[in-house]
Amino acid sequence: MPSLQIARALVARGHPAFDIELFGSRRGQEAALWPTLEFPFTLLPGRGIRRSIRLDALRDNAGAVLGLLWATAAAVVSFLAHRPRVAVVVGGYASFPAGVAALLTRVPMVLVNTDAVPGAVNAVLGRFAAANAVAFPGTDLPRAVVTGTPVRPELGGLDRSPSGRQQARTLLGLPGQRQTLAAFGGSLGARRINAAVADLAERWSDRGDLSLYHVTGRRDYAQFADRVAGEGAPREAGGLDELDELDELDELGLDELDYQVVPFEDRMPDLYRAADLFVCRAGAMTVAELLVCGVPSILVPLPGAPRDHQTRNAEALVEAGAAILVPDAECSAERLETELATLLPDADRLAAMGAAARRLGHPDAAATVAELVDAHAR
Repeated sequence: MPSLQIARALVARGHPAFDIELFGSRRGQEAALWPTLEFPFTLLPGRGIRRSIRLDALRDNAGAVLGLLWATAAAVVSFLAHRPRVAVVVGGYASFPAGVAALLTRVPMVLVNTDAVPGAVNAVLGRFAAANAVAFPGTDLPRAVVTGTPVRPELGGLDRSPSGRQQARTLLGLPGQRQTLAAFGGSLGARRINAAVADLAERWSDRGDLSLYHVTGRRDYAQFADRVAGEGAPREAGGLDELDELDELDELGLDELDYQVVPFEDRMPDLYRAADLFVCRAGAMTVAELLVCGVPSILVPLPGAPRDHQTRNAEALVEAGAAILVPDAECSAERLETELATLLPDADRLAAMGAAARRLGHPDAAATVAELVDAHAR
């Protein structure tokens, strides 16, 4: 997402799309998505390194190193053939080969670091970058410029007013007048969050004043959908389409939680508008989108993430007053209920957290990075 938004921001600055080449991995999502885009692209061979000393991991890593060397050679050949004016490194498997190719061919490099702490590759490449575009102040990289993380342009300026939230809830099949809690663990899902939220739904089964919109991720959906279907508490997302019908049910005084479970949500802008609060991981893109949208959150960092970067991301939001951090080991229905018991009734605090998020967000990040790229192009 960041690379695509930066590329489009460069087009907006007058660069032809055919002059901007994207580098990615043959094994990544880009192999399926990029052929439909307006930019030329190169897919490099190889795979990432497994962080394990098990025999099978060591065997796989030997092959990964060979693939990395081959990808680096391919990137160098491409750079020599095309002589780019600047290389923009945004992370992912292709960042190391392309970054090394930029160094060997003396192409200026702008590095985009989306986490509060740089990963191992960014920490090395960042030492040689002409500029490092960082998401958060205080990121430990030389020549750092705080730009924020480029996100989808439609997230900037979302209408989270009361009427805007009601409209978004209608689109998602939610009661317009109820407070809405959204839980999201990424495209695959987060089992700790999923289990805690499902348990919370049981404890809240008689909460007729709330909606709980649970995005489980594709991996865990069957498990949690079967569980809640057996209990009879939730209904499928979008089961009622009209706001009037949903609000009529509220007026009838039905004393039960509105609990919806979906495997994936491709209408995330609507969910960001609809929700009063998010419970989610603290990955770079999730955090960047929460900030730009101005959504308060309870963040549950992924344990074991490289350099514990998700905890550092969450701490940056907590320090700004935009979020609450719950360690993964403590993420339970009981802990969530304790936090939510003080948050949900306090409209002023939720509003202050949302405002703090917006202050830390950078809806113009892609344009800012594109300007930085232009400044360092040879």
